[in-house]
Amino acid sequence: MIVPLPTRIVRRSKGFTLDRDTSVRVTPGAEPAARLLRALLRPATGLALPIADHGQILIALDAKLVGLGAEGYALTVNEHGVLLRAATKEGLAHGVQSIRQLLPAEALRTSRASDVDWTLPGVDVRDLPRLPWRGFMLDVARHFQPVPVVRRFIDLMAFHKLNVLHLHLTDDQGWRMPVPAHPLLTSVGGWRTETNGDGVPHGGTYTRGELEGLVAYAAERGIRVMPEIEMPGHARAALAAYPDLGVAPEPLPVWTRWGISDAAFGLHAMGFVREVLDEVLEVFPGEHVHLGGDECLLPEDVHGQFLRQASRYLLDRGRVPAAWEPTGDTRAVVMPWKDETQAAKALERGQPVVMTPHTSTYLDYPQSDGPHEPPGQPGYVVTTRDVYHVPLPDGVLGAQCQLWTEHVRSKDHLEYLAFPRLAALADTLWSQRPEWEGFTTRMRLHSERLAALSVPAEMRRERCEHS
Repeated sequence: MIVPLPTRIVRRSKGFTLDRDTSVRVTPGAEPAARLLRALLRPATGLALPIADHGQILIALDAKLVGLGAEGYALTVNEHGVLLRAATKEGLAHGVQSIRQLLPAEALRTSRASDVDWTLPGVDVRDLPRLPWRGFMLDVARHFQPVPVVRRFIDLMAFHKLNVLHLHLTDDQGWRMPVPAHPLLTSVGGWRTETNGDGVPHGGTYTRGELEGLVAYAAERGIRVMPEIEMPGHARAALAAYPDLGVAPEPLPVWTRWGISDAAFGLHAMGFVREVLDEVLEVFPGEHVHLGGDECLLPEDVHGQFLRQASRYLLDRGRVPAAWEPTGDTRAVVMPWKDETQAAKALERGQPVVMTPHTSTYLDYPQSDGPHEPPGQPGYVVTTRDVYHVPLPDGVLGAQCQLWTEHVRSKDHLEYLAFPRLAALADTLWSQRPEWEGFTTRMRLHSERLAALSVPAEMRRERCEHS
């Protein structure tokens, strides 16, 4: 069974087998979905699935298809072939992922699988998400994550029909995005001398081309990327590069510890912030830009004024700001992480809300209290069940999980923390009638898919002891 659970799925008596003679037919605009399907299936199946005028797999973009919203799709498989239809490219991308899940799990491998019957079961699927915001935040500031790691997470998100990648690009411990007008942000702010006394330098930055490539790669898979530039607090890496921007203009190194630094931008840094945001808007064309906004030791009135000015700058340019705290403008998206009270107050003000409560969405917390768990953020345990039951008050846009990387260095550790908890988030946000027991039943098969995708199911403690 598919994860997340489709809105409606009806089994047919006969399915369709992909073989060397199978080809793909597309309507205008559906070419990206066809390319995606062919690229994803060829490594394991060895099938070319060429584009042809009379292909047995028809992928159709139909703007007149009604009732499926901005992300829904309709999929039919019978003995004659496969028909995938959607009104949007995003819907077609989601339908491609359902086709992958209907095939044997071996289809997900990156190397050739032999002696496998590539048969899709006969089904009629009509599917659309319950909530429009199904997100995942990846912190690349605390520990830098190279482009292949981020692309891999985009693939895993797409497989589960998650649709917002929130990239946490800057913090006290590192600045990862280049800004041509301020080159020291990356040459100085992108590197720290050590981490918590380990004596090992750490850093890394992206090029503009790499970030634009990630945006395009995500869009092909139905995912939009929301960048986050932290302000006015969590700014120590930027202030290491440009001390005069701070409230206390004194030279400070990029921070080598965790926690909350007392370094912050002063209001006189707003010109710098606008120049940074101008670059962000060019690189990231999506609707939302995250301003951070939390855990700042500035006086409340100065903190509020700073966020209001930054928010207004984005709104005047047709973008929507997002923040962990209210920005003073009801058009801005709020992501309450402390408790549900924050969400209730924002909803009363008429603000758009995306749920991010730390007790059910922070994946840096251990998944269990067992001795096998690698080191993580202390204080809580966040289980897969906790994620599945994330609070979703009426009127919210959706929710997202956060993976802060203070304690996480390797790709395997990242993926171990993300799954199966991200699968739970995907199911509870997409399914029209989420139900925990049904999800756990479907996860028995889905665990085989995760294994075929090489997602680690366990971690050795000693690999992460010095995070």
